Amino acid sequence: MKFSSQIKPISYLKAHAAEIVRELGEKREPLVITQNGEAKVVIQDIESYEQTQETMALLKILALGTRQIEEGKVQPAKDVIKRLRMRAGG
Repeated sequence: MKFSSQIKPISYLKAHAAEIVRELGEKREPLVITQNGEAKVVIQDIESYEQTQETMALLKILALGTRQIEEGKVQPAKDVIKRLRMRAGG
């Protein structure tokens, strides 16, 4: 995704807030806001934000699982199932 067309100064945000909110919902592309010529914030529609958060959570879970495998903190599923069945009396 190219952000070059989605960069606007803060004065544009102030003058076109309602239009920006509508376009963010339609296009689902983030908008970079600059202040004094420097990128300061990124705004995006709520659905995109929620999707990003869910993706980040899944990536964290994946990274944790990978680290546990590397550290040898995992056991074969058959061993775990056998132990659970023994606890349950079966």
